[in-house]
Amino acid sequence: MIYLPEHFDASDPRAMRDLVGRFPLATLVTQGPEGISANHIPLILEPRHGLFGTLIGHVACNNMVWGEGHHLGEALAVFQASDAYISPNWYPSKQETHEVVPTWNYAVVHAYGPVIVHEDEKWLRGAVGKLTRKMEEITSERPWKMADAPAEYLRGMLGNIVGIEIPVTRMVGKTKASQNRTPADRQGAIAGLSATGDAGDLAMADEMERISAGDRPYRDRQ
Repeated sequence: MIYLPEHFDASDPRAMRDLVGRFPLATLVTQGPEGISANHIPLILEPRHGLFGTLIGHVACNNMVWGEGHHLGEALAVFQASDAYISPNWYPSKQETHEVVPTWNYAVVHAYGPVIVHEDEKWLRGAVGKLTRKMEEITSERPWKMADAPAEYLRGMLGNIVGIEIPVTRMVGKTKASQNRTPADRQGAIAGLSATGDAGDLAMADEMERISAGDRPYRDRQ
């Protein structure tokens, strides 16, 4: 369960799908015989499958998260977007009352559901193809394709992985972007973040600007 004050609630389905699509590296938390496990796995969300969509990815055969009994009950996939430290020195109210403290802003989506394992090569080829197309869209003007690799080499690589599918039963989104501060303090924090020049700080400053303007968190820009 995530602590979620109403002013930080970002559980709009479209906004959550957008965040997952732009930040696909998930922390997959599962429960097994040795306790809680956490693995970092790129996952893509197919929104047309199920109420909240279905997450698809893969793990190495040597990763026992896919083994029987190693993913008991419900799993949790955590996707995290921008985050940044917020200094009290950036708030104009500091000069007036000094009643301010540091905080940390961030945006996350929590997706819950059971883990389904796929060892079938046909399913794996389809899943890896979808993952590759998605990632290459983000990073390359001339996307790499599975067909670029020798067939025997690719078959060997596919033999070293196991497919993971998570039908999402519920999703929760949280964007903590100083919504609980005054407009003046928010603008002070935005200016402070922008002045650092750090890519993560600039991304959070942009998010705070859009929320301050009444825009939806992580909405599609088209």
